[in-house]
Amino acid sequence: MLLSLTLPLPLPRLVVPSLWLLVSNMLARVARRRAPIMVLLALLGGCGKPDPAAVPPLVDGGELVVLTHQSGTTFYPDSEGRQAGLEYELASRFAQEAGYTVRFIALTQFSEVLPALARGEGHIAAAGLSITPEASKHFTFGPSYQEVSLEVVYDTELLRPRSIEDLVGRRVDVLAGSLAIPELLRMQAQLPALAWNEVVVRDTEEVLGRVAGHQADFAVAESHAVDVARNFHPSIGAAFAIGQPRRLAWALPKNADPELVKKLEAFFTRIRRDATLARLLDRYYGHLQRLTDADIAHFMSRVRTVLPLYRKHFQDAQDLTGIDWRLIAALGFQESHWDPNAVSPTGVRGLMMMQDDTAAKMGVKNLLDPRENILGGARYFAMLRDLLGRAQEPDRTWIALSAYNIGFGHLEDARTIARSLTLDPNVWVNMKRVLPLLMRPDYAAIRKFGYARGGEAVILTENVRQYYDILRRVERPHKPAFDSLREEITLIRPGERAPSLGR
Repeated sequence: MLLSLTLPLPLPRLVVPSLWLLVSNMLARVARRRAPIMVLLALLGGCGKPDPAAVPPLVDGGELVVLTHQSGTTFYPDSEGRQAGLEYELASRFAQEAGYTVRFIALTQFSEVLPALARGEGHIAAAGLSITPEASKHFTFGPSYQEVSLEVVYDTELLRPRSIEDLVGRRVDVLAGSLAIPELLRMQAQLPALAWNEVVVRDTEEVLGRVAGHQADFAVAESHAVDVARNFHPSIGAAFAIGQPRRLAWALPKNADPELVKKLEAFFTRIRRDATLARLLDRYYGHLQRLTDADIAHFMSRVRTVLPLYRKHFQDAQDLTGIDWRLIAALGFQESHWDPNAVSPTGVRGLMMMQDDTAAKMGVKNLLDPRENILGGARYFAMLRDLLGRAQEPDRTWIALSAYNIGFGHLEDARTIARSLTLDPNVWVNMKRVLPLLMRPDYAAIRKFGYARGGEAVILTENVRQYYDILRRVERPHKPAFDSLREEITLIRPGERAPSLGR
């Protein structure tokens, strides 16, 4: 499959400023009249003359143009710069099976996706779109691949709202163009005092960040986006759901080629039948929930049944690095659940989830050998911790854990941001605040290593700390038979940047 990518950051307006201003004013007037926003999409698509940006009809072996937007639930560069995201994977697989090349146009804001599709600038829109009666009047939807609910989000450190009435008189943010808006309009018909603010930002994650940052009291968003955002903003939670569950699907123009629709139906039928879809959903969403009672129960079960197989290897890693074997084991569990055959979507492998180049520098020849992988991962973690020599313990260890996830380059970017905010970058509580900023375009654009899912590194670190606390209670410390060999495992020269290890 051939793949090309159009990722305009920042993206120029897809309409001339005067037209965009006109449409924005019309949107505001329509919203005040409680009319669904979707009725204006046709205005964006046709003014008599063909749009020069419109794509040619799709032909066998031709180029499939996919409209999407950059967010944690759709399409994004991972910490190693590779494209990732559920919509990216699904669309790439579909194009390959259907015999198309594929080009992604990643729009900077969710609200731009359907207007661009209405103007004919893509063949399909794959952007976490909900099937709604309003949207179905103007677009054809493919098969549904995921079900989500609309959730009211709040800061868990504050009072939890119990009903829609609790939102009245409070600041409620919604992503501009969100398909949650028609549901709110229906509720407003029964509760006229209900009001909300349509926030023009890149994606739902930024809207929910406003709740975490106390810029808004509440937000309304799709549940899968809430799950992702909780990785970046641990303080937010879902108070209650509104309306009926929503089905996500790709959108096509109303007059879409029936042959393309048939191919989509066949593709989604196939990936449901062979569990490809289930695996992809688990890959991107299965890890997002923070530790629950069930998580702890699963961990304790693995402590009893699996840890004994690798305890000696973890203890040998302590002999080699001087790091408590229980901390290394906690990191290994967070990475792979102690599965020596684990493989991530980005190619990291083994019990400690190492990349090939990093493993080679750590002296690992076989990533799927659990002993080699554990010793290599421990060496790498020890190296990261040594690079943070100015930080005091335990902050140095917690910051090193975040670097293990996100890569040392991205960590250095975050430390630079911390200094610019007059925060000490050697204190973990400060880095917990700063790391999620790496996902914001205004910060990522001016940092050397760019966009990164810094909130995920925070969650990994906090989870490892919890697993480590448990292991310290249930497993005995290891007394090395000889002094640490840490001075013998310096694997980078002075001035050389540490290799990255992201997922």
